[in-house]
Amino acid sequence: MEEEKYYTIEEVAEMLKVVYMTIYRWIKQGKLKAFRVGKKYMIKKSDIEALIEKSKV
Repeated sequence: MEEEKYYTIEEVAEMLKVVYMTIYRWIKQGKLKAFRVGKKYMIKKSDIEALIEKSKV
């Protein structure tokens, strides 16, 4: 079984070529699932892929 990868907001923003605040807003709006570890948000790779699939036209 493959282990799930997790990314910070900064890493996701870089991957999707958007600014940090865009990812933060998506989390607050419920468009992207994330959980907090201390002061940082962590986002599963599968949730990023789900957001991309949902965004396709």
